[in-house]
Amino acid sequence: MTNAVFVAPYLLEATVRFIDTAARLPGVRLGVVTQESDAGLPPVLRESLAAHWRVDDALDPVQIAWGVEGLRPRLGGIDRLMGALEQLQVPLGQVRDALGIRGMDAATAANFRDKARMKDVLRAAGVPCARHRLAASADDAWAFATEVGFPLVVKPPAGAGARSTYRLDEPDALRDWLAAAAPTPGDPALLEEFLVGEEHSFDSITVDGELRWYSVSDYLPTPLEVLRNPWMQWAVLLPREVDGPQYAGIREAAPAALRALGLRTGLTHMEWFRRPDGSVAVSEVAARPPGAQITAMLSYAHDVDFPKVWAQLMLLDEFTPPQRRWAAGTVYLRGQHPSGRVGGDGKVGEGRVAAILGLDELQAELGHLVVEARLPTPGQLPSGTYEGEGWVIVRHADTAVVVEALRRLTGGLRVELA
Repeated sequence: MTNAVFVAPYLLEATVRFIDTAARLPGVRLGVVTQESDAGLPPVLRESLAAHWRVDDALDPVQIAWGVEGLRPRLGGIDRLMGALEQLQVPLGQVRDALGIRGMDAATAANFRDKARMKDVLRAAGVPCARHRLAASADDAWAFATEVGFPLVVKPPAGAGARSTYRLDEPDALRDWLAAAAPTPGDPALLEEFLVGEEHSFDSITVDGELRWYSVSDYLPTPLEVLRNPWMQWAVLLPREVDGPQYAGIREAAPAALRALGLRTGLTHMEWFRRPDGSVAVSEVAARPPGAQITAMLSYAHDVDFPKVWAQLMLLDEFTPPQRRWAAGTVYLRGQHPSGRVGGDGKVGEGRVAAILGLDELQAELGHLVVEARLPTPGQLPSGTYEGEGWVIVRHADTAVVVEALRRLTGGLRVELA
């Protein structure tokens, strides 16, 4: 029997799915450390969990350790400690180090979490990536801009995805950013050269230091471009064929990157660029399952339950590489005003969902390809992110069919705000 603890600050829908899947594995006894009370546990977890421990801050390694130690007698010992959030990986590593629990240690987790440190490690290993600087002052930022030129990308050193990430196109933009949020030694910012090209992800599973499986996805367009243009809707494509020459560069760079970062066993989500000349550059790597419905698409593309694949790997050291049977893609439905304008006070996504246009026509045309959908509801507030207010996932054995479906959905399905 494997006795394990899953740490999750909040029991959101996707997190509940991960926890319940892990708890129902044969040979696993699972407890959860969370900020939710007993009364806040969803019924499905009441059935599957062996124990629950509430803390005030489930990102604090001291409180996580307290919860793990509190669950130890209830579970009969603790063999594994896991969590799906990127923000949890370093605290989990610290607790594993302190309590002698097997898994990724804190130093390795920091290589994935601290984006400036990550870039230092990758460049030292000869892995192509963007030039960068951890700026602790306005002078640092200006010096880097002088060295690299514009445009630049600024992001928090421990960010996730494209959140709090900005493109600065010219000196006035840098000046405005510094006036609003100048970095300090206690609150530095990561500045990077702006990579031009196509953006992709590379999701992979490593076992005992060996890359055993991988998947590639295409971002259509890049998340940063979507953030800068409120009229755009984002799409992600998982092509059925990922072994062709167009992905040869990342197949070479990714294993080197993971070795340099120190990964032994785990699932990682890597974002990377293919430049116009065909060369690749690694953007960043996270030691966690992918977000933005990519985990769901992986399940549909391989006819497997991918949360279960991850849980079996992390808790039981079991992994059988799945066969890719389908192409899959997701369109993220982003609320827009009828004229394409932003809100009255200049904020993108102001208002509430008023209507979904084009739905009946596209349902008749593409409904047979849809495997999952979450449509916005009237009155819903916009999320303010590039992932929008809902999504539609499509699947087909022919990648070209999925590409065309994404094109039709992106151009023909419109969520209007009022």
